[in-house]
Order: sequence, then C-alpha cells, then structure tokens
Amino acid sequence: MTYDDTNIFARILRGELPCHKLYETDRAIAIMDIMPRGDGHVLVIPKVPARNILDIAPDDLADLMKAVQVLAIAVRKAFSADGVTIQQFNESAGGQVVFHMHVHVIPRMAGVPLKAHSGEMEKPDILAAGAEKIRAALQ
Repeated sequence: MTYDDTNIFARILRGELPCHKLYETDRAIAIMDIMPRGDGHVLVIPKVPARNILDIAPDDLADLMKAVQVLAIAVRKAFSADGVTIQQFNESAGGQVVFHMHVHVIPRMAGVPLKAHSGEMEKPDILAAGAEKIRAALQ
C-alpha cells in the first residue's frame, strides 16, 4: 500500500484544515480528536508521511511514542483520570480508518466505558474546553 497525501491528517499537517493543536515537536503533533470516544481524546501524529506502524521509520516511531507518553501524562492530569487507553490501528483489517500513522490517547475513568465510534463530531466549544485543560496540564 502507498501513502496518500490527501488524507485528513496530512491536510492538517499542511495547515489546510483547522485543528485544536495541543503539543508539537519537530517530528510530531498532538490534536483533539473531533469524534472522541471519551472526554479528552487526543491523537498524536507524526509529521512524516507514514501510512501506519508497518512503514514508519523506527526513529520516527520512537519520537512519536515519546510524544504519546507526554500526552498520556497530561490527559490523565487534565481530566483527573484513573488511567489512559492508548490505541493504534493498522490497515483496514486492523481497524484503521485514516491512513496516516496516529495514536489515540484517551483518559479513562474506572467503570466508564468508551463511547461508540458514531462518526458524529463533538461540539467545538467542548473540544476547545478540553484542549485548554490539556494545554494547562502540559505547562
């Protein structure tokens, strides 16, 4: 499979689409998921054009995972979460929908299930409020 540079994350990285950016390094960004499965659901995305874990360079993957850890700590703090779910899907059979490598970071409360992936976008004010909480926790 080849990388398609028209995917939504490539377009966000080029500045063609808006996002609630939370964190950025020279090799990765973290943004709010607009269709969250829980409050504070974040996506961590490498800046390199990698389809998924099967084709990303090891050094880029290592830097991505460093950013994932930073965000996991921040979302847990921001939402006073009991834990954090980290998810990453590869190819259609593995559940991948957007074919640019990305990692889901979702703060979790004990006994509260993840919301179903409905395809509905969250209200912008809810995303903005969550983003502010996470940014404050990153300070």
